[in-house]
Amino acid sequence: MNILDAKNIFSYRKFWAHRFGVAPELPMSRDEMDQLGWDSCDVILVTGDAYIDHPSFGMALIGRLLEEQGFRVGIISQPDWHSAEGFKRLGRPNLFFGVTGGNMDSMVNRYTSDKKIRSNDAYTANGDGGKRPDRAVNVYSHRCREAYKDVPIIIGGIEASLRRIAHYDYWSDKVKKSVLLDSKADLLVYGNAERQITEIAHRLAAGEPIADLKGIRGTVHFVKQVPAGWTVKDSSDIDQPGLVIKPKNPYLMEDEAVCAEKTKDGSDSLLVEPKHARISNDQRNKTVIRLPDFDTVKDDPVQYAHASRVMHGETNPSNARPLLQKHMQRYLWVNPPPVPLTMSEMDGVFGLSYSRLPHTHYGKANVPAFEMIQHSVNIMRGCFGGCSFCSITEHEGRIIQSRSEDSIIKEIEAIRDTSPNFTGNISDLGGPTANMYRLACKDEKIEMACRRPSCVFPGICENLNTDHTPLIKLYRRARALPGIKKILIASGLRYDLAVESPEYVKELVTHHVGGYLKIAPEHTEEGPLSKMMKPGMGTYDRFKEMFEKYSKEAGKEQYLIPYFIAAHPGTKDTDMLNLALWLKRNGFRADQVQAFLPSPMSIATAMYHSGKDTLSKVSRSASDMSIPKSIKQRRLHKAFLRYHDSKNWPLLREALKNMGRANLIGNGKQHLVPNWQPKEGGKDDKVINKGKSFRTQRTENNQRRAPSRNHKKR
Repeated sequence: MNILDAKNIFSYRKFWAHRFGVAPELPMSRDEMDQLGWDSCDVILVTGDAYIDHPSFGMALIGRLLEEQGFRVGIISQPDWHSAEGFKRLGRPNLFFGVTGGNMDSMVNRYTSDKKIRSNDAYTANGDGGKRPDRAVNVYSHRCREAYKDVPIIIGGIEASLRRIAHYDYWSDKVKKSVLLDSKADLLVYGNAERQITEIAHRLAAGEPIADLKGIRGTVHFVKQVPAGWTVKDSSDIDQPGLVIKPKNPYLMEDEAVCAEKTKDGSDSLLVEPKHARISNDQRNKTVIRLPDFDTVKDDPVQYAHASRVMHGETNPSNARPLLQKHMQRYLWVNPPPVPLTMSEMDGVFGLSYSRLPHTHYGKANVPAFEMIQHSVNIMRGCFGGCSFCSITEHEGRIIQSRSEDSIIKEIEAIRDTSPNFTGNISDLGGPTANMYRLACKDEKIEMACRRPSCVFPGICENLNTDHTPLIKLYRRARALPGIKKILIASGLRYDLAVESPEYVKELVTHHVGGYLKIAPEHTEEGPLSKMMKPGMGTYDRFKEMFEKYSKEAGKEQYLIPYFIAAHPGTKDTDMLNLALWLKRNGFRADQVQAFLPSPMSIATAMYHSGKDTLSKVSRSASDMSIPKSIKQRRLHKAFLRYHDSKNWPLLREALKNMGRANLIGNGKQHLVPNWQPKEGGKDDKVINKGKSFRTQRTENNQRRAPSRNHKKR
């Protein structure tokens, strides 16, 4: 498939209601509709977030895009889900309800990695917790159906996207059905939804029934039978669970001349079909991959891991094939990912008529997520890092979609000229990753054939363009704007890419660091790092050396703040001990730490559930991985990251003795924890914890930080 074949999202003929013009903000009440002269809404979007009219919030972006297409769009934000009444506040939509849990999965939003209820919600006015239900997509969809049973329901956003097939659910410790089945919706839209939702809206407006909207890329629906002309290929033809198979070159593509390089350990970290199973390109375009059915994967962790491996091999929009998975008596059909937006389309989406403010309904209430991003600019989307614990690839894809320099500059100027409390500082120019702007494969044909899960692990692919020149040029132009005092970079930085461009590191360190730069090595030990698909600490040391060199040259005292994950699959107690010793040697004290949270559909979640290394061929006879699952072990791993906290010393002393490392208990500099315990809240406790500490809190979801970027964790 050639990506140029995709229809430009701004080329559709506008719907007749475009004559009403652009709304100052999308209406949330009938009174606002009346003021706009609307008798009804064509589309009503239901969201678990407060409505912020800003492109970092998914519902605002989709709502404004549909408005630009000529549709009248209303917003129902955080409705009372205990009855259907709140879902009737804008009346019956003419075309469909669009339902999302919000910018975060509702379960991740409400529960910590230890399954404790959070007291606040960054996406709610005043940060109040409890404003959305658990499994919000399901609950909202049911209430929409109860309110108007004949109105089509389309679910989307990250919660639907990551639950589009049978998936492991950490909170129930079960494999659950596709959210499309549980929500009883008509259609699921996954990934960035601009292409899909635009086509869907125009086709419904033209009178097509929702049941006929099949085969749209980036959507999931049910089929009664495989359509005529399609060939069904069993997933076992691609990856055979239960067998011990000699590892193959993990980067061998269908075109065997492409990306022919090996992993460090020779493991099979990429799906490569056996030669006897390969088919012609014409056949491939009409082939659907049959995954093990729901009843199989829910009871068999190895089959679940197998299905995960196959699914992750079908994520490149240029070569992905549809997936078929039986759920009881119904067949789930997962279409290939949407075609990435072009630069002009990205510019168009981010250039829509956003007010960039919370809806006036909230008055002077503070929405924490908005406060975080109101003066930041999203310059790109997608990530080719492929970290196994991260959900960006499953949601946004690994093809980088960048905005033009002019578009970004225009948004900075809009912030400067219109934001009521702008002080001259742009808090971030970034996206899922700070420095992947305009990076791509050197050869389009290679990119279209590639099935690598990562372009940077176990090393940077020789076919990847790592030229940071466009980003350096953008930084220089942005900070030269009148009225702009400082441009900070707060998005997660891929330092393994940055070290390939010393000029970029110098530019970043000299002009765009506000005293501290947060980066995420995630661990120090090779075992867990290899399961995370993260670079080794040698790369971190290279970046640290460059960072300190250029900081000194600039005459600035600046610090690196490293992030780490506790209890990731593949992590042993000794790994966490070694990490704690590294932290102490380097003088780091983490205030708050993150434990691995198995988000739906990620590679690491398949490891967590199956106990197998899903980066290699999944074999029943293969030895099990170390999976820290018990509450005690997860607490221990977090305690190692906070070795300096006296509350953790009893647990650490016990563990060190059991590990045969009692030599690390004592009162000297070479010891990890002392052999005495201060009185809680006493003078000794205050003294022992005195000193510089580095706050390392991150959103405990592998979807990342605030708004629809969902990115800050690298």
